[in-house]
Amino acid sequence: MSIQSNLQHIKSTIPPHVTLVAVSKTKPVSDLMEAYDVGQRIFGENKIQEMTEKYESMPKDIQWHMIGHVQTNKVKYMAGYVNLIHGVDSLKLLAEINKQAKKHNRTINCLLQVYIAEEESKFGLDENELLELLGSAEFRLLENIKVTGLMGMATFTEDQTQIQKEFTHLKTIFDKHKTLKTENCDLQIISMGMSGDYQLAIECGSTMVRIGSSIFGGRN
Repeated sequence: MSIQSNLQHIKSTIPPHVTLVAVSKTKPVSDLMEAYDVGQRIFGENKIQEMTEKYESMPKDIQWHMIGHVQTNKVKYMAGYVNLIHGVDSLKLLAEINKQAKKHNRTINCLLQVYIAEEESKFGLDENELLELLGSAEFRLLENIKVTGLMGMATFTEDQTQIQKEFTHLKTIFDKHKTLKTENCDLQIISMGMSGDYQLAIECGSTMVRIGSSIFGGRN
């Protein structure tokens, strides 16, 4: 099946309130343009340099999402255009995003990454760290970022019961703390679910899914 028919099929399985991020890392611009030509406007990349090259050569009505782990020294390269940064897991990183956003006179939306998996390789905050961050005086001073939701990545396993438990855990944390509204925090998005488990994630309350291989085929 073509990229366009893959995309149309996936969109037919996703409810209207769920945002689809087409994960286009390692894929050439020609592949992204195939998706663009049937209306896809949100693309996710995990390397800032690659995302910036694509941003520069593609139409400007695209929303670029940074979905990889972000190093503070690389934030400046995307601060002028990035729409949403998914995997923010420290106050230090938020402060750097804020600093770089200010230089461009804009506000950058961020998702805080919550650790829900049973894998050492995954990043994220636990619930106590999340509350500590959102409640801190330092966080309240960050005027050029906005925390718009939470994201989490489930364990890489075939065990659907475990994945469901992890997704439900993130939804529970979200529901418990979504009333924590400040000038720079309004929790609206729950980003969880990828090609292999997005339908389960949606059942568990996800409002944003990141899908790559089911649209573009295996990674190059």
